[in-house]
Amino acid sequence: MDIKQRKQIYNNLGTFARKCIYGILSVSTLPNHIAFIMDGNRRYSKQNNLVDGEGHKLGYSTLMSMLRYCYELGVKYVTVYAFSIENFKRSPEEVQSLMDLMEEKIEGLIKEESLVNQYGVRVHFIGNLKLLNKPVRLAAERAMNATAKNSKAVLSICIAYTSTDEILHAVQESCDEKWDEVEKNVINVLDIERNMYMAVAPDPDIIIRTSGETRLSNFLLWQSSSCLLYSPSVLWPEIGFRHLVWAILDFQRKLYYLNKLKQT
Repeated sequence: MDIKQRKQIYNNLGTFARKCIYGILSVSTLPNHIAFIMDGNRRYSKQNNLVDGEGHKLGYSTLMSMLRYCYELGVKYVTVYAFSIENFKRSPEEVQSLMDLMEEKIEGLIKEESLVNQYGVRVHFIGNLKLLNKPVRLAAERAMNATAKNSKAVLSICIAYTSTDEILHAVQESCDEKWDEVEKNVINVLDIERNMYMAVAPDPDIIIRTSGETRLSNFLLWQSSSCLLYSPSVLWPEIGFRHLVWAILDFQRKLYYLNKLKQT
């Protein structure tokens, strides 16, 4: 038996084991929307003496694995915090390197054999896209157009995003809508929520942030009042299937309390 055959056997065993675990998890309520704060790529690089940018490349591979697990389980909505507006304050060399990597990976999303096409995933890029350089912005537009007819699941990629910028945008859009309404020019919560970047998805059930951090770091502040925050101590490139399972089990254990929060 050659190496390729052994690898295929291990992959088949892994897939079978995951299906068994999915069956157990499905006995209870499953999350509809999981969001990820992918924290720790740079620290992983430093701890393992990797060249610049290698941690982010490994982080992308990790993301693809986590997306596969989520879509195998039947989670319809996944959101990832890919690049904050605050990240533009990093050195120009690092920002450009990240932009180049993002452009490359975004282009990969629209390939016929890509994960998003395998699972029928529609891709949204969420944030102030005008802040991106032109190649990345155009790549994001191509990916959104190419996956617009996919309807089995949704992937929202928050890029050039902060929650405060999102709320400001929603307020500005709501004001513009109400400007000419003489008799009804009061802005309400529904107006704000309709104009949020994240109006494409329901509020998250779980936010997973790696590195053991419990801060949201300006991510989905409006949408996260009644969701579970799960914070494994591993860095993002180290997160694995078991961490996702524990997050879902924790969500199921606290579901009654979380639903009570939604009702208040």
